[in-house]
Amino acid sequence: MNKNVFKTNNGVKINFTGVVQKQQIVKMVENCATGQCECMSDATKKKISNMQVEGKDGNVELQLTGDVAKEEIEKALAKSKVLKKD
Repeated sequence: MNKNVFKTNNGVKINFTGVVQKQQIVKMVENCATGQCECMSDATKKKISNMQVEGKDGNVELQLTGDVAKEEIEKALAKSKVLKKD
């Protein structure tokens, strides 16, 4: 799985390509929204006002809205237990 993180005007966009299932990313977002993950600090979580998953298996896009830095999200992705199951 390849992960590319981009800063956008209203937050951060992450493109997941390769061996990735859309449901895997949806699960990661659900875990984050319900506090079932420790991949990012509470301070970072509070900055995110919306998380939206789009695309299809093999090419999934995650849009994070909020005043978050690209580097914060890259660190969180590296810690994600859902993504490490690959």
